[in-house]
Amino acid sequence: MQIIVLTALTMVAFAANSVLNRMALASGGIDAASFGALRLLAGAVMLGLLIAMRGNLRRGIRRGGVVAVLALFAYMFGFSFAYRALDAGLGALILFGVVQITMFAGAVAEREPMPRRRWIGAAVAFGGLAWLLWPGQGGGVVDPVAGALMILAGVGWGLYSLSGRGQADPLSATFANFLKAVPLGLGVFWLLGPVDVSSITGQGIVLALVSGAVTSGLGYALWYRVLPALPASVASVAQLTVPVIAMAGGWLLLGEPMQVGSLPPALCVLTGVGLSLLPRRRGING
Repeated sequence: MQIIVLTALTMVAFAANSVLNRMALASGGIDAASFGALRLLAGAVMLGLLIAMRGNLRRGIRRGGVVAVLALFAYMFGFSFAYRALDAGLGALILFGVVQITMFAGAVAEREPMPRRRWIGAAVAFGGLAWLLWPGQGGGVVDPVAGALMILAGVGWGLYSLSGRGQADPLSATFANFLKAVPLGLGVFWLLGPVDVSSITGQGIVLALVSGAVTSGLGYALWYRVLPALPASVASVAQLTVPVIAMAGGWLLLGEPMQVGSLPPALCVLTGVGLSLLPRRRGING
């Protein structure tokens, strides 16, 4: 039960990132490069403070891997730049659809045992996702550049999640990944950020800091804690709840359209996730 609760909290944090990022960019209070750089920096600072409180800051810095750092960087900035043209819900749908494909491919490559009900649940959830994205249903027309950037972000997040499954100290690993990605983020800010930083508003800065410190830094540390207890295929399917939560957040907080017709496919996604997460019963195949 604890794993289910922690997983649910993590999914809410992931959805909040979509809403916060879209809210910041749609308001014109900050640009994508600045948002991504501030988000990385705030996450690194928050995680560093938590590690310092445990008295092992120096050891935490030595953790983290090249694949995880590059994957985190690709996710962060693909995500930020994609949300210049995508609604919160639609962006999350594309992101976590690609995440599921990436993580399922990783599970297959690792020859992870997957019972029939997990394959069925994944198929139902992914079918609901495709239903939501179908033109005229919940998706609409996708800007090709923004869509490609969000696909890049999805591959990055999928690889980042796969790399975190074997971490013995998830908080230290998350801190190290954020810290080592900060120089890359500052490079993007220097190359693609605003000519006049005074154009960035206080609201834009606050949204980026909250996204970095709370829903990213703390959320990802929690995710790295949960991951070792979840098979890769289950972790990928669980994340398909995020688009549904993000769509609701975009509707309630950003005034994005929420059609009644999008509710059945969203329920389909949740049903598929439920099937995948059900514990295996003894004596029953799959």
